[in-house]
Amino acid sequence: MTGLVRIVHLSDIHVSDAHFLADVAGRVVDSINEIAPDIVVVTGDLTQNGAHPEFEGAKEVIGWINCKNKVIVPGNHDSRNVGYLFFEDFFGARTSCHSHDGVTVVGVDSSQPDIDDGHVGRDLYDWIAKSFETDDFKVFALHHHLIPVPMTGREAQIPVDSGDVLELLDSCGVNLVLCGHRHVPWVWRLNEMFVANAGTACSNKIKARTTQCYNLIEVDDGDLRIYRVLPSGEQELVA
Repeated sequence: MTGLVRIVHLSDIHVSDAHFLADVAGRVVDSINEIAPDIVVVTGDLTQNGAHPEFEGAKEVIGWINCKNKVIVPGNHDSRNVGYLFFEDFFGARTSCHSHDGVTVVGVDSSQPDIDDGHVGRDLYDWIAKSFETDDFKVFALHHHLIPVPMTGREAQIPVDSGDVLELLDSCGVNLVLCGHRHVPWVWRLNEMFVANAGTACSNKIKARTTQCYNLIEVDDGDLRIYRVLPSGEQELVA
């Protein structure tokens, strides 16, 4: 790839009467539109209960973002109450592959209906490997965290096949993994692969000493920079 590509990664907006902060969402969208990203990746929990009106609200919020290239995967909350069917109605396939400007993003559904635990599944491994048969910068996106995240309490709900998935991604030469779920922003480096978790973008379900935020990734001729961005637009370089 040549030139600068900007990827915005947000997660866990939790549209609902109880948890969604509309004013924060407005500021988040405004700050994203100022960045003018080339790709937007949303790693799940668009809703709180997987209800149809919540998906309508999530569709509206994500529609405010001025970007043609959006990769959206469901989270465990989106798969509650048969919400995975509504996800397909509003956002299309729950697992997909997209390429743009020398970047390939593979997004998979790691959720299971009415179960909070994560799972990718062996049925997808060959398809994932084939999707990454490219010289592009390679990004893998899912909702559940593949590596434990600090400051989130007792470890739970990590994908049951996370070890196999990490080995697969490493063997495919994946450059970046994007996750959500734990509501705490964090970046790990595993071999030559970065694993970036996003905090909650615009809900009141914050944890530890964090606040609402999202990630900005800049891929510049193969070099990678990761920023944590507040709803105000303030950026902090984290990797």
